Formats: sequence, structure tokens, C-alpha cells
Amino acid sequence: MVRSLKNPKKAKRKNKGSKKEDGSSSSNSIPSMPAKVWQPGVDALEEGEELQCDPSAYNSLHAFHIGWPCLSFDIVRDSLGLVRTEFPHTIYCVTGTQANNASNSTGIFKISNISGKRRELVPTKTSNGDTDVDSDSSDSDEDEMENEGPKAPVFQVRKVFHEGCVNRIRAMPQKPHICATWGDTGHVQIWDFASHLNALAESETNISKDASTVSNQTPLVKFSGHKDEGYAIDWNPLVPGTLVSGDCKNCIHLWEPSSDSTWNVGSNQYLGHTGSVEDLQWSPTEPTVFASCSVDKTIAIWDSRTGRSPAASIKAHNTDVNVISWNRLASCMLASGSDDGSFSIRDLRMLKEGDGVVAYFEYHKHPITSIEWSPHEASTLAVSSSDNQLTIWDLSLERDEEEEAEFRAKTQEEVHAPIDLPPQLLFVHQGQKDLKELHWHTQIPGMVISTASDGFNILMPSNIETNLPPANAAA
Repeated sequence: MVRSLKNPKKAKRKNKGSKKEDGSSSSNSIPSMPAKVWQPGVDALEEGEELQCDPSAYNSLHAFHIGWPCLSFDIVRDSLGLVRTEFPHTIYCVTGTQANNASNSTGIFKISNISGKRRELVPTKTSNGDTDVDSDSSDSDEDEMENEGPKAPVFQVRKVFHEGCVNRIRAMPQKPHICATWGDTGHVQIWDFASHLNALAESETNISKDASTVSNQTPLVKFSGHKDEGYAIDWNPLVPGTLVSGDCKNCIHLWEPSSDSTWNVGSNQYLGHTGSVEDLQWSPTEPTVFASCSVDKTIAIWDSRTGRSPAASIKAHNTDVNVISWNRLASCMLASGSDDGSFSIRDLRMLKEGDGVVAYFEYHKHPITSIEWSPHEASTLAVSSSDNQLTIWDLSLERDEEEEAEFRAKTQEEVHAPIDLPPQLLFVHQGQKDLKELHWHTQIPGMVISTASDGFNILMPSNIETNLPPANAAA
């Protein structure tokens, strides 16, 4: 399991992209050698080489830092529109720091004026009738944006003191101002951040990200019933206020709300794992069913109606299972990421016939730190790894040998592309050090936010196609 940021150092940010430059020049009299595709996470940079960002690969790309590294964050649902496609964008998030002293806090932040390239709803056509995604009109839009120099995003933050490092933080889907934190002190706490979110919503002032003001606030609940610290926590998307939390001593507790500000936490624990519970996920369709994963290499499915033992338990990976994600659009699909860098997709309908694995990938060579299905495309998911890569996958894609042969025939320059590159791999994002967690924005199609030891990135890959609603659809 890979989680903690012990005494993190300020690291120089690498440039994004997968284009290599070594500063050498070539002569027209010397035949060019076949180009070799550089494989992220596999090939090492040679002396004098560095990665260069390719801006055309992104519709939007921004970076920011709140002072200390953050192991976990969550995107807060807002009232700005259910499906937002026009720039500039505004987002709200909550996060928690990993400070090496008593400076830990939760951060409630708002970022507005997030700029990017405008997406054409109907692709333009070239004279030969082919679709041209790099048309003159789109180029002129990009040039105009670059010439005018888009205004920088406006960053606003409010901080609340938190006892100990924040291992994980989650906002309740139904009441996003209610947040739960897992601390390295062994306490699970529930907070009401309504006043902070309201203040940010009403303010347009740029509040410095280095602001030293940290307010003291008493949590609604401070639970000390776990025997150790933990990282696993999840709100029920179907039953407001219901929560599960799991610790490093293999215990899971179920929380049920008794009022707007109090919870009943069952003294009887859910026991079934023999190692640390690393992640928890509620079913998107069954209000009493949740899944857990553990360093004991298993995934367990639980039903709170049938007792404190798992309804099903499967050997999921050959090493620690670090993270899981339940597909909200295809509820039979559960994704899991392991310490050996592999991740799997399971069809839960097939568990009785075996382990249910329908897809398995070994692209990453270091531990998987986060995995999440897209809230807008049932076949798309994003993965982060300790190899400093964030990858996006579309499981509906398959290798087309005929199409590849046609492409090679049309390509003037010979390219030695990796033969083992999965066709489902859509996008590779780099430039962050020690990636820890990622989330899709549920209200802004195609937007992914990630946190690492050197700060946050907001990215919108240009090749992520999302079916947009009709122009007259309600926001």
C-alpha cells in the first residue's frame, strides 16, 4: 500500500506531455532515423532530455498549490449547473493537508475563471468532406486565446484546523457542506462547512493561497471507536448521511444518521478481512450494499441486512488491493487497483462463475494510488499511479489491425510504436510527482482534478469525447 507523504520536499515540477527534446539539431544531408515512441514509466530520460508539454493535447490545464501537500480531496457539488460545457468554469473542493507539524488543516477552496479551449458541438468539415478536428477555425480560436492572454484563475481558500494529518476526506453527495475526514490520529470526524462555502460563493476577492488564517471549528462528530488510523471512507449515494469507515486493523464501522448533526455508529464491527481495509465503495443501486478492498489481496461485498460478515469475498490481485471504484453508470462493473501496478475490471454478475474479471491491465509498473469511473461515460475510467502518471482508459475500444496497417502506410516517417501499448489507453498525463488521488468533476464533462506531493492539477484532455446534451437542455 502506498499512501503517506513523509516529510515531503518541494519538488521542481516536470513539464507535461510525452514529447522528448534533447536540444540536438539534424542536417538535411543525413537521413533521419526512424522515430521511436518514448514510453512513459518504461523508458528513462537520457542526460540533457526533458519532457515538454504539448498544449494541443489539452482543452484546459492548470496547476495550483495550497501550501502543504494533500493526500486526499473531494469535489463539492454546487448549484452552478448539472452539465456545464462553456468556459470559464468554477469549481469547489475540500481537501486536507499532510503537514509535518501542528499545521494541519482542512481547506475549502473555490477556483473560478478556469479558462480553456472552446469545443465545437459540430465538427467542421474540410473541402474533401473529411472531419478535421484541427481546422482553421479551431486554430484561430486557440491563437486568439493565446494572443489575448487568458486571465489567470481566481483562487480562494478558507482553512479549518484539523488535529493530525488528513488521510482522506469525502463530501456527502446529498449535503455537500457535510464532510467526513479520516485522520492519522485514529479519529473519524464529521464537519459542517456550510458557512465557508457560502462565504466563498458570495466573494469574488482573490484570497491568497498562502493565507495563514486558520479558523478553529468544532466538528459535529469525533469518533474514536476505531483501533487504528485508516484511509477507507465513503458516503452512501442513496441514503443521505449513511457512512462506512474502515481502518488499518481490518475493521469496518457503519454510521447511520439520527439527526442533522448526530450519528449512531454501530459498536459491532464488520469483520471479514485479515489485513488493513484500504478503500470502501457503496453500491450505486443497492442502498444496503457496499464493497471493500484490503491488503489481504481480496475484495469483499457486504450487505448490512444480512449480518456482519461479507456476502462474498474474492481473491482480487496478487498484492495489496489499494483502491476500488463502483461504476455509477454500469452498476455491475467494479474496478480495482493493486500495489503491483495492475488494475482489473470485474462484472459482479459473473462472480458465481469465478472471479468475474472482464479486463486486466499491467500498463503501470508502480502501485495504483487512485481509480475512478467517469460519471459521464460508462466505459471510461481514470487511473493514477506512483509512476507519476495519470492515465485515462476507454474500455469500449479494441485494436483494429486493418486500420493500423492503413495508418502505417500513410505515415511518411517510420514510427516504432510499442506493440504492447493497450488500445484502450486514451491519454497519459504527467508532470506531477507522487500522484495520490484523482476525481472526475460530475458537473463538468471531461474535467479531471488530481493531487500529488507537489500540488494539484486541473486537466481536460482534448481527445476525451463526451456526448453533450442538446443546446436547449436544462442546466
